[in-house]
Amino acid sequence: MHSVLDEWRPVVDETIESLLPRTVDEAYLTELFGEATYAYDPTAVQQALADPIWDLLDRGGKRWRAVLFLLLVDAFGEAPETYLEYATIPEVLHNGTIIVDDVEDGATHRRGSPALHHVHGTDVALNAGNAMYFLPLKVLARDPGDLPAERRLAAYEMLTHELNRTHLGQGMDIRWHNDKEGRVSEAEYLEMCACKTVAFQIADDVLDVEHAMVAGGEFGKGAGNDVREGKKTLMVIHAAEHAEPSAVARLEELLWAEENTDDEVREAIDILETAGSVEYARGVAEELATSAKGHLEGLDLEPEPAAKLAGFADFVVQREV
Repeated sequence: MHSVLDEWRPVVDETIESLLPRTVDEAYLTELFGEATYAYDPTAVQQALADPIWDLLDRGGKRWRAVLFLLLVDAFGEAPETYLEYATIPEVLHNGTIIVDDVEDGATHRRGSPALHHVHGTDVALNAGNAMYFLPLKVLARDPGDLPAERRLAAYEMLTHELNRTHLGQGMDIRWHNDKEGRVSEAEYLEMCACKTVAFQIADDVLDVEHAMVAGGEFGKGAGNDVREGKKTLMVIHAAEHAEPSAVARLEELLWAEENTDDEVREAIDILETAGSVEYARGVAEELATSAKGHLEGLDLEPEPAAKLAGFADFVVQREV
């Protein structure tokens, strides 16, 4: 799967540049947003939108959402190249949520560098992240695939529906984080994930813990973050129901603390591991991936891209980074 991602990533990035070029000028602003009522300021747009957005995009990311879209197109017997611009929609949206999430979570780093709000300022970061929610609408407006009117309308409706669900899920997540003593059921947690990326979200939570377990106390900036942020992950929910009462009380104490030492993060992870919560969460993610592959059965798909789609479901929950 890594080879598929590596093959498509530069193509996806080049296509994103057609939506938001690295260098903004008057011609681009006029083409995308129409004639100025008075006068555009390309320099301001460059510094407040293009620079921070490409700062994030150039740091990495696999572009797997765009690649998944292209694999689906290929599986249905269409040429992926024809629909490249549409593939940028989920990718741009996702990176916009990353920028906003980092502000909301108080994150310090993203993809190996300081989070965008620490580099460009909170106001610039939030505006850039929000812009990435709406820029994809321009793809549907330009309609590069010359879609029938009813299909374009369906795409608009799907996009706005998913945007609303993303904010619904994030709202639930934020509330749970702020209401430290509140209990969250597994069904509620899975619904929050369903508003985002479900199995990917759970696998991300597991990876955060497993990286910390491998680190053995030498955490740095990339492991154990969910414990430090006091997040109510599926593992925490499971441990609250299955760990010994004294262990649950200690876990809550650690999660609610303003700060944690590396030893305390290790202690919290030991509680999750002892309760079988890490293994349980990974099992749930794998079950969801299996269910996703089941949806491919019975569809009239091209064999080779269909096999890649099935492999993609496994990749989401089995990846190491």
